[in-house]
Amino acid sequence: MSQPDPSPHSPLGKPTEYRADYAPELLYPIPRQLKRDELGIRPDALPFVGEDIWNAYELSWLNPKGKPVVALGTFRVPADSPNLIESKSLKLYLNSFNQTAFADQDAVEAILARDLSAVAGAPVRISLKQPSAYSPAQPGYPAGICLDELDISCDTYQPAPELLRTSDGPVVEETLYSHLLKSNCLVTGQPDWAMVVIRYRGRPLDRAGLLRYLVSFRGHHEFHEQCVERIYCDLSRRCAPEALRVHARYTRRGGLDINPCRSSGAFPLADNIRAVRQ
Repeated sequence: MSQPDPSPHSPLGKPTEYRADYAPELLYPIPRQLKRDELGIRPDALPFVGEDIWNAYELSWLNPKGKPVVALGTFRVPADSPNLIESKSLKLYLNSFNQTAFADQDAVEAILARDLSAVAGAPVRISLKQPSAYSPAQPGYPAGICLDELDISCDTYQPAPELLRTSDGPVVEETLYSHLLKSNCLVTGQPDWAMVVIRYRGRPLDRAGLLRYLVSFRGHHEFHEQCVERIYCDLSRRCAPEALRVHARYTRRGGLDINPCRSSGAFPLADNIRAVRQ
């Protein structure tokens, strides 16, 4: 079911005519603080560091002779930027490069960095690579424990932080992950699928409760970045780990995947290694 659009001027969820000529005005920002207020996160005291890694698989432009160039792009948006970038607006913006000629790849990188940084309100790091620069590789799995084989019963499909608890025992450091995270677009209601990875140091998390909690997002409507921040905040408040990192690898839509990561700072940010469903 479609949800009320928090951004009435946004193109998300609306019929759109595609542009093939460079059009930076298509980019649409969404203030992060709108949802962070719900979580009690103050703009001057973020409880995490992090970034949103976007991978773009449908990026092309023309060289000065009119010959098409294709590239794979990675855009790293800092979590402390005031705005996230709406996904459909980014797709439309990238499509606007299709029939536009640029001097070389460096010029494209510079324009992307300028435009995306302007809409995010903070420097966005850009990396473009030709397909030939990649060697064939299998998708990676986290070096941790997958929760998905736990035999649990589920009947809650809205976020339920009360399902999170710790077990008695000494402090542990471990990585737990699940492929069962599903939420829904805040505007269109379309399903969003992801693998979520939780690395922490602290009292042992109750694994069955954690998996039930992740499943509870199944009927929830929120953007990718906001879901990861909600999971991070719920784990921090309910389980008080000494150190925590939450990141998610979302399946692509429209040639883009979004991979938010939030960390207490004790663990490095996650590498950009695609998951099996990406």
